[in-house]
Amino acid sequence: MLFALLSDIHGNLEAFDACLRAARSAGAERLALLGDFVGYGADPVAVVERVQRLQAEGALVLRGNHDDAVANASHYMNDLAAEAIECTREQLSPAHKAYLTSLPLLAHAESACFVHASAQAPARWIYIDGPTAAQSCAEAAGCAYTFCGHVHRQALYFATPKGTMCAFQPTIGQPIPIPAHRRWVAVVGSVGQPRDRRPAAAFALFDSTRSTLTFRRVPYDHLAAAQKIRAAGLSPLLAYRVERGL
Repeated sequence: MLFALLSDIHGNLEAFDACLRAARSAGAERLALLGDFVGYGADPVAVVERVQRLQAEGALVLRGNHDDAVANASHYMNDLAAEAIECTREQLSPAHKAYLTSLPLLAHAESACFVHASAQAPARWIYIDGPTAAQSCAEAAGCAYTFCGHVHRQALYFATPKGTMCAFQPTIGQPIPIPAHRRWVAVVGSVGQPRDRRPAAAFALFDSTRSTLTFRRVPYDHLAAAQKIRAAGLSPLLAYRVERGL
């Protein structure tokens, strides 16, 4: 099965739609949406309702820390993120909020674990920011493949014969063999707010039949998305991040 792995949409409808189109063009058979549908961007309602429709069509959908913060006070957010969440709360209906908080933190399918942050402790929102964090995540997941978001950058880690994790630098658009005799942890990147100084939206494709992973980048109208952030009265820094990929 070919999975499209999307995470960290953050209310960016333009980026979300661009990635969905790219995933369908690539022949994706199922979507795995790894959380953080709201926060930062100008279209939380449209994004949440799009996610609800996709879930009804069979998408795997998980909760991220920004989704969780809509209804539950978070101690993990900086002032900028907290300000965006407050704006999001004002736009979402009680039904939208209840939907986000009802989403699971972790799921398994096709010999893979799907989680927003880390399988080690999903509700603690741990960043997979290096081999040590990746190893703890893989051990907790207990399967060959773990796919996560949260970090806003694309990364891949694999287990050596000694069991320790090493980082692998992927090439965008190039299928990477990921045989199941190793453990792999993939950070799929951010659809709505990449932070590698490239504004193009990020997602990944996992082919469970061929055991390959392909990281993708999708250009979209990021300037329009940034302008909508400004028009919504959100911090200009959030618009600048979308424009610059910061």
